[in-house]
Amino acid sequence: MLEKEDKGRELKRRSTRQRKVVLEVLRGTKSHPTADWVYEEVRKRIPNISLGTVYRNLKLLRDMGEIMELDFGSTYSRFDGNPEPHYHFTCVDCARVLDVDIPVATELEDEVRKRHGWEVFSHRVEFYGLCAECSRRRREEQERGAGTAKAQGQGR
Repeated sequence: MLEKEDKGRELKRRSTRQRKVVLEVLRGTKSHPTADWVYEEVRKRIPNISLGTVYRNLKLLRDMGEIMELDFGSTYSRFDGNPEPHYHFTCVDCARVLDVDIPVATELEDEVRKRHGWEVFSHRVEFYGLCAECSRRRREEQERGAGTAKAQGQGR
């Protein structure tokens, strides 16, 4: 029985073309896509791949530590081709998830260990706000709105 389990584990770890393409797609984007987006991109290279196969490969790659699955409490997960610990920023307007390029503050984990005596394995910090593009768009809309209101006020 144990031999069968080992064989199954080895089969899962053996690289397949499908898994390789899923990983290439994820590592080739700066966005943090959904499984559906990954599926659409992979289909451009492997037209007959199924959505189920993409989901299975994403789960396996996550379990192998090759990618990260990000769950922000929404109905679907997003995936990150960079498995190294790092922070994320979510734009509240366009819902893009971006990497935050600052060092992970491991001293927070040390502080929690010292204060509470807990065993801390990792931590997660998420930033929310407006990305540069959405912030610029909002400013432009506000300026246009202020200009329109000013023009309407002068016509009286």
